[in-house]
Amino acid sequence: MVGSTHEALHRIFQKDPGLLTHALQRVLGVPFPETRDIAAMNVDLTEIEPVERRVDTLLRAETDEGTYLLVVESQGKADDRKRGSWPYYLSYLYEKYRCEPVLIVITQSSTTARWAARPIQLGLRGWVSLTVRPLVLGPDNVPVIADVRAAEDDVPLAVLSAMTHGRGRQAPAILDSLAAALKTIDRDTAAVFAQFVDSCLVDPQARQMWRDLMTAIQYFWRHPLAEQVREEGREEGREEGREEGRVQERADMVLRLLEWRGVPVGDAVRRQVYACGDLDRLESWAQRAMHVTDAAELFAPE
Repeated sequence: MVGSTHEALHRIFQKDPGLLTHALQRVLGVPFPETRDIAAMNVDLTEIEPVERRVDTLLRAETDEGTYLLVVESQGKADDRKRGSWPYYLSYLYEKYRCEPVLIVITQSSTTARWAARPIQLGLRGWVSLTVRPLVLGPDNVPVIADVRAAEDDVPLAVLSAMTHGRGRQAPAILDSLAAALKTIDRDTAAVFAQFVDSCLVDPQARQMWRDLMTAIQYFWRHPLAEQVREEGREEGREEGREEGRVQERADMVLRLLEWRGVPVGDAVRRQVYACGDLDRLESWAQRAMHVTDAAELFAPE
């Protein structure tokens, strides 16, 4: 499983290496050549000397214009030690493989993105010996994909949008659109993408809403992440000891989805949802809650 935001932000490119060159072309406008083949490489840059140096993700891209090494660094905050590490990574990789290295930094923070984008210049003032210019993917340049059709047209980019914008005000619309788009691709890939997004959602409410959305898409429960969430639910169920606990949880989910999407929930709707003891009916209402514009539409005839 992907265990943290840091891991998810760079390992998404190991799952879908083509997404990285796609992001360079579409998000950053970099004229990176079309790849014939792209594959993950060993990230360990440790030398014989007892100094361990390890990049986050390393990809080898074969193109008609030559071979490139794509170094992906996930960055949570500014770290001035990178002024030494990043030039070293690029120099070492070029010396070892004789391929052009390209440094890409991905972050969820606009402040960190601006810091990372600053050129690293080594040498005399006015006579620079080495300049490193990272390419940065972050919330200021990764597009906000909050439209279902746009998400369906480019699901991997929609995943990247959710991973980088998951803490902003537009997160509900982004996650809602992505949840719909995941239903258009194969289940295994969708489940992996769902896990990467879950790992990047640091806001508790956004993460709960994402898990609610994935609950409504039942294939999600085949994935290891779902087993974890389901086990948490089992523990709660054991404590309560009754089926009423599961009914209560599903009713809460219906109302959370409505409130999260900005649909007003009146007292009458709230009472009717909580009065329902049928899990199947509550599941149907949860699916409707992702699309209705009026809470009363939950109860329309099938």
